[in-house]
Amino acid sequence: MKTITFKVVLVPAAAAMLAGGAWLNQLATARAETRDVRRALYYVDPMHPSYTSPRPGTAPDCGMALEPVYAGAPQARDVAAAAGAAPAAIEATPDQQRLIGVQVAEVGHTSAAYTQRVFGRVVADETRAYQINVGVAGYVREVSPVTTGSGVVKGQPLAVFSSPDVRQPVQSYLVALDVVDRAEKQGGSASQINLAQAAVTQAIDRLRTIGMSSGQIEEIRRTRVVPPAIEIAAPATGIITARHATPGQQVESGTELFRVADLRTVWIQADVFGLEADTLRAGVDVAVRVPGRPRAAHARVTDVLPQFDAATQSLRIRLQADNPGYLLRPDMFVDVELPMPASAVTSVPHDALVQTGLETLVFVEIESGRFEARRVETGRRFADQVEVVTGVDAGERVAVSGTFLLDSERRMQMNRAAAGGAR
Repeated sequence: MKTITFKVVLVPAAAAMLAGGAWLNQLATARAETRDVRRALYYVDPMHPSYTSPRPGTAPDCGMALEPVYAGAPQARDVAAAAGAAPAAIEATPDQQRLIGVQVAEVGHTSAAYTQRVFGRVVADETRAYQINVGVAGYVREVSPVTTGSGVVKGQPLAVFSSPDVRQPVQSYLVALDVVDRAEKQGGSASQINLAQAAVTQAIDRLRTIGMSSGQIEEIRRTRVVPPAIEIAAPATGIITARHATPGQQVESGTELFRVADLRTVWIQADVFGLEADTLRAGVDVAVRVPGRPRAAHARVTDVLPQFDAATQSLRIRLQADNPGYLLRPDMFVDVELPMPASAVTSVPHDALVQTGLETLVFVEIESGRFEARRVETGRRFADQVEVVTGVDAGERVAVSGTFLLDSERRMQMNRAAAGGAR
């Protein structure tokens, strides 16, 4: 009987407690909903608080329920004002950063000295190029077996040329030599000897003009014999770059027979952009490498020419290089390594830059897990670093990977802000 009585009393009590609990729960829910409806300003995405909505719903990115923001809350803001403001900082937890591959690096001072590699073209030194012409009309009797590209040494015979107009200049030279000899033997005055020597110099210039070599002129002075023909010799050690003489050829005065280039020293012309050209100065030593050759040649900058190439938008520099063994040949393409000295500059890794078309951005970590898109102005690039003129300071931290996803989030913020302003 006591057991039955206890069960009869316990069951109604438990039912009353359950009913009271349900009622209290419903009352609390009603009060919460009443408070939410009364004071909720807007609703935000719990994963991306920058996304807002005027009414409750589901977040489009993660499917979670939007959370209300009440008046007086720290994160509360005026939606209309926020629509025209700059996008909020991009937030990413450490787990999210690992998921999307975000890595950061510190902005520092980097030495701007680097090596700029450009293509160069070897050309003959214009100050060491020689044209061999004849100064009188005549005939080419003999030609040595040299051809274009053959190497020659100074004084080597190249051709034999004859002309009836050669005899008179040679005889004038011999007469001038006799006058000097008589004046010196007879004890003539200094003015007489000087006039005779001036006549000898004038006769020598005439012989050189018609194409006679210095060796042959000296031979005439020694033997005092008029040669039957002019022997044309190489004026310098080098390479034959042009041959226009053939045996039996009739030539007029001024005809070019040979062209010789002294390649013991050559020029190298290279095109560089304005910023690099402004840094280079005459006298800077550079390395020159021939593709496929292990040995490098050394050259120095002699001039930064004012010549501007409209096609490549570059300036031309001229290098001078010693060329033992003729490693460098005219029209050969070479690699030129130009040292670019400069003071230390603020720089960021190249991967930190985001090109939007009209501006360049970096994502600065303003605090742990929060990034700010910031516009920067860049300068020179060296290795994997880029000079930053304005926008960031040394010591700040910027994202160097995962920037594409950060930029995508920035664009989404801008679109949402624009849509909110339109509403």
